[in-house]
Amino acid sequence: MKFLKRTYNCGQLIASDNGKKVILNGWVHKNRDHGGIHFINLRDRYGIVQVVIDEDASDLLKKTASELKFEYCIAVSGVVRKRPPEMINKEMATGEIEIAAEEVTILSTCETLPFMINEKAEAREDLRLRHRFLDLRTEKMQKNIMLRHEVTFAVREYLNNLDFFEIETPTFIKSTPEGARDFIVPSRLYPGKAFALPQSPQIYKQLLMVSGFDKYFQIARCYRDEDARGDRQPEFTQIDIEMSFVDKEDVLKLIEGLMQHIFSKTISITLPTAFKRLTYFDSMNLYGTDKPDLRFDLAIGDFTDIAKESEFSVFRQVAENGGAVKFINAKGCGNFSRKQITELEDTAKIYKAKGLAWMKVTEAGLDGGISKFFKDSEKSIIDKIKAENGDLLLFVADTWKISCASLGAVRNKLAADLNLVDKGKFEFVWIIDFPLFEWNEDEKKWDPAHHMFSMPQEQYLNTMEADPGPVKGELYDLVLNGYEVASGSIRIHSPIIQKKIFNIVGFSEEEAMSKFGFLLDAFKYGPPPHGGIAPGLDRLLMIMCEENSIREVIAFPKNTAGMSPLDSSPSELSKQQMEELHIKFIE
Repeated sequence: MKFLKRTYNCGQLIASDNGKKVILNGWVHKNRDHGGIHFINLRDRYGIVQVVIDEDASDLLKKTASELKFEYCIAVSGVVRKRPPEMINKEMATGEIEIAAEEVTILSTCETLPFMINEKAEAREDLRLRHRFLDLRTEKMQKNIMLRHEVTFAVREYLNNLDFFEIETPTFIKSTPEGARDFIVPSRLYPGKAFALPQSPQIYKQLLMVSGFDKYFQIARCYRDEDARGDRQPEFTQIDIEMSFVDKEDVLKLIEGLMQHIFSKTISITLPTAFKRLTYFDSMNLYGTDKPDLRFDLAIGDFTDIAKESEFSVFRQVAENGGAVKFINAKGCGNFSRKQITELEDTAKIYKAKGLAWMKVTEAGLDGGISKFFKDSEKSIIDKIKAENGDLLLFVADTWKISCASLGAVRNKLAADLNLVDKGKFEFVWIIDFPLFEWNEDEKKWDPAHHMFSMPQEQYLNTMEADPGPVKGELYDLVLNGYEVASGSIRIHSPIIQKKIFNIVGFSEEEAMSKFGFLLDAFKYGPPPHGGIAPGLDRLLMIMCEENSIREVIAFPKNTAGMSPLDSSPSELSKQQMEELHIKFIE
């Protein structure tokens, strides 16, 4: 069937187009019959325009208009005309004009919708994902996907102008330990063997550096078999970047410029020329996390020295045994009820705190909770921690990490409960000087804190095998509004240093060659110093769109269970497929 092919899109026409003969294609967004005059709001991805079937229209045109329902796909031929001044709709980009229809053709019909596309009230997520092709028609999703395109284009534009090459790396690779479980693809041609889907292009981008491609990037699809969360998916996209002959400062400067370009080009936000920086230990001490949200104050304070001199034996014992006593001064929260404090305590316990001690600051001094143990020193305590009448002091005494992390969670809950977060703000911060190793208490061994290819800082090269604990790496994370949006490091290019790292984390030479032999072989042939970083595209977009889940910025995501309601995947394999792949499921 030949149809009326559009000459303009629905968001394109303005008052200066008055009198033009046009053809539009799109979907029926609204349909109103006002007794003789029929109004249709026609929508495509460019916008919405009002179409009018006048009283003197032909009977055929009126009949066609009466048959229209929501989301019918139609073609309209007509003439652009200005609306009278009193009829201008300032809420529509095309509100100064309307289309006087001369012909309407129904291109396809639409069954009863599972949810309304032209309403702001959102349907349940499982229903939206089941009918994602409809959900993607909504204004919000169209805007989110449009921004995804614009950000991706801005990335390519910025990096191309700096002489980066976009190079694809393999999707079927060797399974290597990278922190999460691999997705495995059984081989039909080689029974008992399998490929893995890449958790990241890590090894291949390092091989590209050995190959002499000193500036590489890729909009890379990555796959990790881990539980889905709001900001995680089994498959995701990262802006993968690697450079040769650089140090940490070069990488940080590049990413600051990239973010400035993205935000300015796509949402007209001007970012600072340089981002704030915090060491890992300062970030944990002040905010209880290595992903601090700096859109609000409410820093964590240290109470350990005061605790050592106190009469409160619980605090004193923790302090004397090498633990930490941390506190938050919740300004103006002295009127919190016991129920509210219990809710904060429950939050702290999620992060292994044994409890949440508290005191209120009044005009008379400290009151309630554990205040009776500090009566003799309450004035000096109030002065030292700069507390004021009406404040609520919250304490955790435990290991340093538990005290920090649990109060970090309390800090975030307070910010949410008290509406302290400036929703329209974008606060970047670099977290640097991470520990290179972390102690695995269960296995009594050292594990890499990030991955095994990160360079130790120079001052630890001669001592790290004897004392791995204090070693800091050339590692850096970029945090935005409480989310890690990029992570990277300067890589090891020396086989000698790499072997030392393998020894520290208990990786035998045989195992290292089995897992990473092709990379280690490449490092025998003049590898350059190199480093890189990988901003997460989905998570960055989630924050830019002010969403709470990356599912809102991915066209066809999985749900929280890691499944697709749209196509019912994962699905069962046929007997023939399983035989061809030489696999058998064990129940």
